[in-house]
Amino acid sequence: MAAKWVETLTGSLEQKKQYKQYKARIGALPEPYGSVAKALQRYFLYYGGVTDGETALTMLGDFADLWERAAADGTPVREIVGDDPVEFAETFAQAYTGTQWIDKERARLTKAIEDAERGHRNDSGDTDPGAGPGEAYKELNV
Repeated sequence: MAAKWVETLTGSLEQKKQYKQYKARIGALPEPYGSVAKALQRYFLYYGGVTDGETALTMLGDFADLWERAAADGTPVREIVGDDPVEFAETFAQAYTGTQWIDKERARLTKAIEDAERGHRNDSGDTDPGAGPGEAYKELNV
């Protein structure tokens, strides 16, 4: 029972274990693969924004597989990332479409606009002349 309580507060212990294993795999890569993998991983943290743990672990596991295979085969780094490492990283991350931080904010923005619009229309559908910009701002709860 204590394990369930701890997981409720801190998240999945199994996922944390898998993440530590992933980090160890990346850390064990020979150069230049290790440096490149770490640089791309850092970029994923800023770009990807995946919030679903399972999706993130799947992506990271596949990422580690890719670099382990490249290191074992001696594949040149540029053969993997191409001429544009940013394009490679973004294309790789987009293949793992899970819930992202921005999804929550997109929904929040859309709802705020819809709520503000509904709150400032009269029965004829015209904008309520008495509602100034300050009122609309308050309604957005910002």
